[in-house]
Amino acid sequence: MNWYFDTSVLIAAAVAKHPHHVPAAAMLEELAIGPHQGFLSTHGLAEVYSVLTRLPLTPRIHPSEAHRIIEDQILPLFELVTLDAEQYKRVVRRAATEGWIGGRIHDAVQLQCAVQTNCDRVYTFNLVDFRALAPPELTSRIVSP
Repeated sequence: MNWYFDTSVLIAAAVAKHPHHVPAAAMLEELAIGPHQGFLSTHGLAEVYSVLTRLPLTPRIHPSEAHRIIEDQILPLFELVTLDAEQYKRVVRRAATEGWIGGRIHDAVQLQCAVQTNCDRVYTFNLVDFRALAPPELTSRIVSP
């Protein structure tokens, strides 16, 4: 099965104090030992770094530690997916046509990558937002760990 992971799950898996750490870490363990293929967008990879380095933790996660987490815990499990220029234009066009504002565009990019990789599951802790933005054929495949 092809599994796509949203940033919210990867952050929860990486941060032991996160309220969703246990189920998120379990999903990554299952991915590591199972027959599944994990997918992450290049956009999501940048989001993971951004969120890790700005989490309100004491002490904060240093940029070099965020990089180590990505290199050691995330990249070995995932195939990176990118959108080409035309796909990005379509996502932005849809956002404008449907009147989306702000950060919804980031979720839409993630969903386009999930569609592109024909994922059987899309794991996120942002179920409401992802299901609201997803094309109908993907909605039922969006789940939380």
